[in-house]
Amino acid sequence: MNFQFNVKHYILAPLVIVAVLFLWFVPTSFFGIEGLTVIQQRTIAIFCYAALMWMFEIIPAWATSVSTIVMLLLAVSKKGFVNDTLGTLVDHRAIMGAFADPIIMLFLGGFVLAIAASKVGLDVYLARIMLKPFGTKPKYVLLGFLIIISVMSMFMSNTATAAMMLAFLAPVLRTLPENGGGRISLAMAIPIAANIGGMGTPIGTPPNAIAIGQLSQMDIHIGFGTWMLRMVPVVIVMIIIAWLLLMKLFPFKAKSIEINIDGECKKDWHFWTVTITFILTILLWMTGELTHLDSNVVALIPFAVFSLIGVFKKDDFAKIDWHVLWMVAGGFALGTSLNQTGLAATLVEAIPFGQWSAVVVLIASGLLGYLLSNFIANSSAANLLVPILAVVGTAMANNLAPYGGISTLLVCVAASTSFAMLFPISTPPNAIASSTGLINTHDMTKVGLIIGVIGLCISYTVLLLFPM
Repeated sequence: MNFQFNVKHYILAPLVIVAVLFLWFVPTSFFGIEGLTVIQQRTIAIFCYAALMWMFEIIPAWATSVSTIVMLLLAVSKKGFVNDTLGTLVDHRAIMGAFADPIIMLFLGGFVLAIAASKVGLDVYLARIMLKPFGTKPKYVLLGFLIIISVMSMFMSNTATAAMMLAFLAPVLRTLPENGGGRISLAMAIPIAANIGGMGTPIGTPPNAIAIGQLSQMDIHIGFGTWMLRMVPVVIVMIIIAWLLLMKLFPFKAKSIEINIDGECKKDWHFWTVTITFILTILLWMTGELTHLDSNVVALIPFAVFSLIGVFKKDDFAKIDWHVLWMVAGGFALGTSLNQTGLAATLVEAIPFGQWSAVVVLIASGLLGYLLSNFIANSSAANLLVPILAVVGTAMANNLAPYGGISTLLVCVAASTSFAMLFPISTPPNAIASSTGLINTHDMTKVGLIIGVIGLCISYTVLLLFPM
């Protein structure tokens, strides 16, 4: 632990500072980009700071985002320590608006729904109801857990879902034979289903929101239902593949499994109000193209309802994953600065992206997102890659058009991060599953690699055939 602290804070941090200062103060001619302004150069330096901090995780990802936003406000905004003689400045309200971007509100609504569901016991009730049809036969119980975890991860934090389901599974795992593969199968089901399930909706995992937010800045709007129509089938197919794979690699020896899910579920008016609001919110999200209600607006309905009836109270604000919201905001602020300083347009004109092969870019970006997300947080990987690929996609729009355009490029990257589950450090659900002591890294890597390769192929196929 001390070694890790020393490396990050005494070696990597100074190197990042040196790199950023070099990019900040070197003459603009060093970059070899015609027409590059000082403001654009500073934007490059700040982008470098954010990228390196996210990659090496020298400080928490949310802290990197917040510090990035403050640096942008001071160095490239109209209310910072600069004047417009150095280049086009960014409206400070646009940068600060990243904290309240409509996509942030969408995520906030998702967190409020999950908190309310947990408070009234709706999550426990749903787990019981959904698991009941699968009986006690081990292979069907495994399928049941894969389905339940993936569905819950579409609307709740996949970390929270994984932790909750492990609590339900822990007593069962202790009763299974030690020499059988059943314990490994059930433990592995937690991260696999949680990671894959998050792909299903825009609020399932931060990379989805990051991609949608970047596209909305480019006037490309993807509805909640549009996303689900493409990605839920991918989730279904991948859950079936994961089920067959786990049964093949880690077969059960037990003949039956009894699952008892404990937890209070008092069916009072609060419970039914939350249940009805939950269902209506999901229906409004899925039918946005018919009702013309924006998903981000719909997300605030449960917030208002639960606040009015007293289910969501002031103490519940502490349960919201604010660090996730602020982390996502950093990526939005970078995207805004790239566009408003004119840096994106300058790069488009200076680099011959239009000559690049669309197929190569699509595949390479997906693989890069997958590889990065196995070593750093998937939201950090998305925050790093999405603004860059937005520039690339804009420049090669004609080449990408036959494959669904820039939306396919960014959504494919978001999807690729959800398949990153090679190691215990890859995602929080992986770490939670690893904490059981039942899974060795070799098994996790083997299953993660198979799921990752198949998942990338299937998601790319779906998105290329049915672009958003």
